[in-house]
Amino acid sequence: MKFSYVMLPDYPLTESLASIQLADELGFHAVYAADETWHKDLWLLFAAAAERTSSIRMGPSVSAVVLREPSLIAQATATLDELTGGRAEVVLSSGNFGLLAQYGMDWSTQKPLSRVKEGVGVIRTLLDEGTITHDGEFFTYNGLFTFARPVQQRVPVKMGAMAGPRSFRVAGEIADGCHHALGYTEQAYRYMYDNMRIGAERAGRDVDALDLGAWCVFAVGEDSATAKEAAKSMVGLYASAMPDSLLERNGVSPAEMKPILDKFVAGDLAGSIDATPDALAEKLSVAGTPQECIARIEEMKAGGANHMICAITDATLVKTFMGRDIPGIATVDEQLRLIAGQIMPRFA
Repeated sequence: MKFSYVMLPDYPLTESLASIQLADELGFHAVYAADETWHKDLWLLFAAAAERTSSIRMGPSVSAVVLREPSLIAQATATLDELTGGRAEVVLSSGNFGLLAQYGMDWSTQKPLSRVKEGVGVIRTLLDEGTITHDGEFFTYNGLFTFARPVQQRVPVKMGAMAGPRSFRVAGEIADGCHHALGYTEQAYRYMYDNMRIGAERAGRDVDALDLGAWCVFAVGEDSATAKEAAKSMVGLYASAMPDSLLERNGVSPAEMKPILDKFVAGDLAGSIDATPDALAEKLSVAGTPQECIARIEEMKAGGANHMICAITDATLVKTFMGRDIPGIATVDEQLRLIAGQIMPRFA
């Protein structure tokens, strides 16, 4: 099982660069970041990280084909691939619906899955061939070309998904893998795996050869209670994006989640945390001591996940997003060391 670090690029850039360098030295597979206006620009951050690292892969998880035009995603990915000596990859989605709303876009009119499917094809063509002529439902090009050329023979182009089943099936059919956001149970990953296998078989592919990623809220520390409290503080933020079907696959009823989300959406962040039972928070995160995290990861692996993508939660994120101080939370770098030293060896 591979292990990667996914960041929200909201830290001072010197800190983010140091953490990326540390993750590289510790043997993490990749570092990813959200490609959203809310955060610092990941492409510039990773370009700066390229010459400081030697083996870690990097790219967006996810980049949205609604706000960022696919040909420009391909251009940026190819450029990053050259800078890193062949270590770039890209994970695509329709984007964060809350962010789209701030742009005055109604996601329900965007035909999100159809747009992502076409965007994958556009990016795959430009990365492989350097030129494209295409007259599609969303994107049109007449002999468009780019001199931005990747170094690796095939840059991985993956999809991000959450609800399914169609998105998982499309990923299995046309993409190099899927990053499943916010799934925490064997059932959730069995659902992803079974549907990706349907798509893969439709295209004559082997689902086990694809990247089956588990993108999870993650907090690890020697003090179990503190790590779990950090993760609990972020549950409302992340759960606000989860469809009811995924809540249920995670063992949480939508009715159970409603009081928390009502407070979160109303801006009562402290109230949303107070309304979150400890048992529910544990269902919607991977948190605790290294041994506790191992047990949760084993469950996801049993469902078919082969790539753990750790959205590490620390004091900075809790303070930035929830306005809450929790003393004693392990820093990002401390958590990277705990993952590499005590968790990754169990899945080698």
